[in-house]
Amino acid sequence: CSRYSRRPPDGGYGWVVVASAFFTMGLTAAVLKNFGLFFLDIQNHFGVPLSTTSWVTSTTIAMFHLGGPVASALTLQSSQRVVIMVGGLLTTSGMVLASLDLSLPWLYLSMGVLQGLGISFSWIPANSMVSHYFVRWRPIAYAIASSGECVFAVMFSPFFQWLIEAYTWQGALLIIGGLQLNLCVCGALMRPLEMRQSPARETKDYLEVDDPALPPKRKTIFQCALLTIPELLLYILFAIFAAAGFFIPPLFLVPFANSLGMDKYWPASILSVLALADLVGRLVCGWIANVRLLRNLQLLTMVTTLLGVVLLLLPISHNYWVILVFASLYGFLFGCVVAIHVTSIVDIVGLEGFDSGLGLFMMFRSIGGFIGPPAADELNKSGNAKRLAFTCCCYTKKRSKQIQDRV
Repeated sequence: CSRYSRRPPDGGYGWVVVASAFFTMGLTAAVLKNFGLFFLDIQNHFGVPLSTTSWVTSTTIAMFHLGGPVASALTLQSSQRVVIMVGGLLTTSGMVLASLDLSLPWLYLSMGVLQGLGISFSWIPANSMVSHYFVRWRPIAYAIASSGECVFAVMFSPFFQWLIEAYTWQGALLIIGGLQLNLCVCGALMRPLEMRQSPARETKDYLEVDDPALPPKRKTIFQCALLTIPELLLYILFAIFAAAGFFIPPLFLVPFANSLGMDKYWPASILSVLALADLVGRLVCGWIANVRLLRNLQLLTMVTTLLGVVLLLLPISHNYWVILVFASLYGFLFGCVVAIHVTSIVDIVGLEGFDSGLGLFMMFRSIGGFIGPPAADELNKSGNAKRLAFTCCCYTKKRSKQIQDRV
């Protein structure tokens, strides 16, 4: 007898999948990272305060995270290819509708809800596909795929600014929506794994047979039972604490540098250096994880601890070059965390539970992402707030490290 299974090829067409995921990350997360370029024009157009226009990004981030379980469930019911293509249509629709410039609530619905769901429907299955295609090379494959976010973020910043100046923000949104339609091409390249025949596995109690002639097993819509795994619950707590600190440093680095009396062009360059360091960190940590000298969770604990130390020392910076050094270290270590924090889920729940586990991880991570920036903004209204904000960010990293030690 023989059985059929989807065995990861660990190469071959898998590298096409990695390339497709690379562009998927760029056309989703990198676009979201550059939403801030539109805020001033939208603010002036509608005559509202900046805090009102910032809800566009908040809504997008919320739908990106909350759409995780839905994207995972649809992936289990159909395929990664279909869900990514649907995500491409949603992101394009969101941008095209936003370019109509009907009202600010219309932007919440189009750029917020539709764009956020589209990003979630593209980002989640792309990560899933890379993990399913690789075992031995999974860490480095995911690191390469996730680096698309950094590469495109660096390129999109001046490109989007040029589009806004040349075609207004409405025209820029329309063109960006057209670019995001290429997500459908990325999805089409996500070829499902072929069934391979292998000898039946005989156990003590029975002979395992998975014959294609037999009725297929019913696919589970979503494995909520994964929440009964203590290790996953602890890892979700890590995600909440880590996400609470993830978004604080980029928000406060430039204001912190400005508070030291620097010219406005110097602080802006800090974010570019941070993005490049982020890219290097993802690739280097992906390679280190692939050597397998340490478990992913052990490596994640180490880089998270170092990241907390860097954030704790950052407030002592007194000039541009010192801030640049700390920003580079932060970007590098942040890239290390991003490179392995998703693939670590496989170590906890296995490949069969990865899709559902990733959806749950993203959904609960949104809690920290929502709490962190507003809390830091409140601290910003008090004296010496930026130093305190960085210290609180460090505390969240320390708590996440303690949680990882228990996993």
